[in-house]
Amino acid sequence: MRKTLGQQARTYAAAGYVERYAWAGCAVAATGFALVSDVGTHRVWGWTAGAGYALAAVLASGSGRRRAAGAVAVLGAVVLPLAGLVAAGLGQSEVGVAERSGQLLLATGSPYLTAPTAVTDFNPYLPGMALFGVLPGDPRWWLGGAFVASLAAAGLRRVRLLACPLVALPLAVGGVDLPVAGLMCLGVSLAGRGRPGRAGLALGAAAALKWTAWPALPVALALIAVRQGGRSALRCASVGVATGAVAVLPFAVADPTGFHHNVVAFPLGLTATASPAASPLPGHLLAAYVPGGTVIALALLVVGALLVALSLAVRPPETVRAAAVRLAFGLGLATALMPATRFGYLVCPLVLTALARRAAYRGVEVTGRCVERTPA
Repeated sequence: MRKTLGQQARTYAAAGYVERYAWAGCAVAATGFALVSDVGTHRVWGWTAGAGYALAAVLASGSGRRRAAGAVAVLGAVVLPLAGLVAAGLGQSEVGVAERSGQLLLATGSPYLTAPTAVTDFNPYLPGMALFGVLPGDPRWWLGGAFVASLAAAGLRRVRLLACPLVALPLAVGGVDLPVAGLMCLGVSLAGRGRPGRAGLALGAAAALKWTAWPALPVALALIAVRQGGRSALRCASVGVATGAVAVLPFAVADPTGFHHNVVAFPLGLTATASPAASPLPGHLLAAYVPGGTVIALALLVVGALLVALSLAVRPPETVRAAAVRLAFGLGLATALMPATRFGYLVCPLVLTALARRAAYRGVEVTGRCVERTPA
């Protein structure tokens, strides 16, 4: 017994040692980000988060203090910068897009302008995103709330995930990708629990927000087909497609030109107005510096999608872990190859990877009424 307790103590000490340096690394990264960024909201987040991470690094020793360190990191990296930026009326451009799309929806019945010209005229999101602009208050509260609620329903109740810089930054300054990521995690998790109808509803809701959510549906269908059969997969597909279609098709049919300009041409870099999403990832670099690079990047994007689809047919995922990893890989590849892209899109692969790690850690997945042990 003494040996076991000693081993546990050493394990806690080692975990605290690793966490201390992880928070210290986050502090350095956030402070460096504040120094090099020319965006005001990013600098506010960087300085506030850097201080929170630094304090968390000091506290991260021992199990009790490790929990306190996580709470301090969330306070410094999410709560304080979010509250301060909202109070000052400052946010990333996507916050304004969500607000304007909600106002347009209420005023005209459509969240899109038929003939957008300036960058601020475009709304690259699917119609469901406008709901966050209709709700009272700053959209970031609702976007973050939907994200946290979806993660909790999926079983991801980890404070440290919220404090991760790739999650904390969008929570404070923007956040339109967060509910998409959360709903995809929830959909995959429900698919693994044998809830095809609810999985389809969650994935359909995500698909009504952004195009990036649509790849989650075939991955979940492959998982359900392997574990429960074709009838359950068909149920999930029907609910998911119907949910997404009800939210998207009315606006696409009512104004096909505006819909195409906003949510197809603009995100793909096919309009005269360039998207501000221009992180130096391969797709953007091809489009910016190689003759015909936009076509090359789109061709590579299509090839990558076909290869992921082929992998689903040849070797479909049998566990939540495998499905989350497959989807994270596909979305990470798409983020790298899109002509108009930004590092913030990587939040979706990151959260899905966290779901995969949780499934591996637990080692237990439920299929219908049966409990199956899966390898970690």
